[in-house]
Amino acid sequence: MTTTAAIGWGSNHLDATPAGEVNLDPAGQLAVRQTLARYAFALDHGDLVALEGVLTEDTTWTATVADETEIGPFVGRAAVLDFVRGATEAQTDQRRHNLTNIVFRRADADTAVVWAYLTLTSNAGGNPTVVTTGFYTFTLQHAESEWRIADLLIGLDSEGS
Repeated sequence: MTTTAAIGWGSNHLDATPAGEVNLDPAGQLAVRQTLARYAFALDHGDLVALEGVLTEDTTWTATVADETEIGPFVGRAAVLDFVRGATEAQTDQRRHNLTNIVFRRADADTAVVWAYLTLTSNAGGNPTVVTTGFYTFTLQHAESEWRIADLLIGLDSEGS
């Protein structure tokens, strides 16, 4: 089965994170963005120690493919790390999680809700290709001077490979 997303399919997921005030100074916003970048780099390099460092203990990770296939939810950092470990061990190519169009939906000193687009690329066969596109919704919590991902949803536009 090939899943193909129709225009606007993810709106119901994005609308689940209503907009609010963004009361986070530029340094705080940069720190949130750095956490998202560290998440992407950890996935790309199979660095489970770095990934562990950006997730809360009780994090929740869920994915949906065009609202037709759901993966997860994986609840708790250990469950997320186990899932990522299995996925990366099965990979035979180098993948890159490119996060763009980062939008703060609401934020304060303790919590940030952020949207971002995903373009997942691969070097399989020696030629860079797009595996899939989609979006993330992230909820981050600030504790002990660090931002960590408490909840994330990945909405993929297609299954990829």
